[in-house]
Amino acid sequence: MAGFIGKEQHAIDAKGRLMIPARFRKRFESLQAGTKNEASPDSVFLYVMKAVDGSLELYEPEVWAEKEKSLSGLSDFNPDERMLKTLMYESLDSVEMDRHGRIALPKDFMQHAGITKDVVVIGANVKMILWSPEKLSSVLRKNSSRFQVLAARYF
Repeated sequence: MAGFIGKEQHAIDAKGRLMIPARFRKRFESLQAGTKNEASPDSVFLYVMKAVDGSLELYEPEVWAEKEKSLSGLSDFNPDERMLKTLMYESLDSVEMDRHGRIALPKDFMQHAGITKDVVVIGANVKMILWSPEKLSSVLRKNSSRFQVLAARYF
């Protein structure tokens, strides 16, 4: 099944909630139809993570579970591995999508991303990336000349 693809701009409401774009919500509906969750069949939980570039990333539980396996394999007795776990988990939270398709973003996460009202939601296959429109515009402007070099290197 295709992942999240596309870009949309939405606004944060007065209660700090973001409406997940309808085309992305459809993916959750089809995933829910294929799973049986007797405890709470209508609940959709997402993992939100502060990214080092100043954006936020939203992951479905199944996608985050794969990352969790890697983190679980790290040793608490190796200082670098322990620090990575600390940094990752400090930057992570879970949010529930309500029946209207909204999620409440934690305030410190919104501050990290510079999100006050408007949000650009980018579908990046296995995740959604949330940007403040101003930050995204700045990042794209600063890095537009790198696209061709990066694409040639990785494709």
